[in-house]
Amino acid sequence: MTKKLLILPGDGIGQEIVAEAVRVIDCLKADFGLNIETEQALVGGTAYDASGSPLPEQTLKLAREADAILLGAVGGYKWEELDISVRPEKGLLGLRSELDLFANLRPAILYPQLADASTLKPDVVSGLDIMIVRELTGGIYFGQPRGVRELEGGERQGYNTLVYRESEIRRIGKVAFDIAGKRDSRVCSVDKANVLECTELWREIVTEEARAYPDIELSHMYVDNAAMQLVRAPKQFDVMVTTNMFGDILSDCAAMLTGSIGMLPSASLDINSKGMYEPIHGSAPDIAGQNVANPLATILSVAMMLRYTLDEAELAGRIESAVSKVLDDGLRTRDIHSVGMREVSTSAMGDAVLAALRA
Repeated sequence: MTKKLLILPGDGIGQEIVAEAVRVIDCLKADFGLNIETEQALVGGTAYDASGSPLPEQTLKLAREADAILLGAVGGYKWEELDISVRPEKGLLGLRSELDLFANLRPAILYPQLADASTLKPDVVSGLDIMIVRELTGGIYFGQPRGVRELEGGERQGYNTLVYRESEIRRIGKVAFDIAGKRDSRVCSVDKANVLECTELWREIVTEEARAYPDIELSHMYVDNAAMQLVRAPKQFDVMVTTNMFGDILSDCAAMLTGSIGMLPSASLDINSKGMYEPIHGSAPDIAGQNVANPLATILSVAMMLRYTLDEAELAGRIESAVSKVLDDGLRTRDIHSVGMREVSTSAMGDAVLAALRA
């Protein structure tokens, strides 16, 4: 059965890195029999420029019809002065909420070839393999009421609401425990239960959910300690599960343990494993159009898509092996370049991955 893939390049370097990922998809179709149809649409700042909305109705319609979505990045300096309701990031948040993509999977894996690229000592990060499971459609990013109001006396006050329903916590907990069962069977739930009642409930519900998984070891950690432990002894973690905002912060912290945010993919899944796949980095407008961005996180996002949504684990493995091969060959984009390695452009890195795929 033919699957439908919606491609959303977005803004900034999203255009360049998604182009290389599309070349990989085309190779899989032509050479390895991947049965998939692709269509492109606008999202983010480019969509706002074209339609006045960061998430046009046509894009949302195509997203609902697709089996999977590949996204580049959204945002940039150009749109920072827009009203918050139509900034590019609203397109991304809209996709997550409208499609109920509640489970964000962010692996932090250190390729052995890049151990020297990490700012931490190689013995601290060598062999790093963490999966951060971030709740994506609830919490303070979506809670109501929110806004800026004027108090008596004319002073302004900003306010946001942190809120989680029991069912939202249970379903993200289940995702984390299921993933841990396929890994090292350990889950660390991150909260701030000593201060925030909402995350006190989070800890209680995750603990209850763990009873259905007697073979999984559950631990709890406050978010400030978790941030410290990620840079002190990151290999103590297997699967981390946490709230929307905490997951946003901790996953970016974990990304830098691996040497570059340009190496890490992510998946955002609904209850049926329909997913949106994207690199965890942003649109990097300062280097957009220069052919220097690292496309490997986006290409690895395709591998995650093949594994989690399209049930094509063998093809996912081929992509991952191809990426490892080009790193073995000493090819590096600017963000991961080091002495003795060969610096290559975005498109040249794409060429190398395609050659390794076909070898």
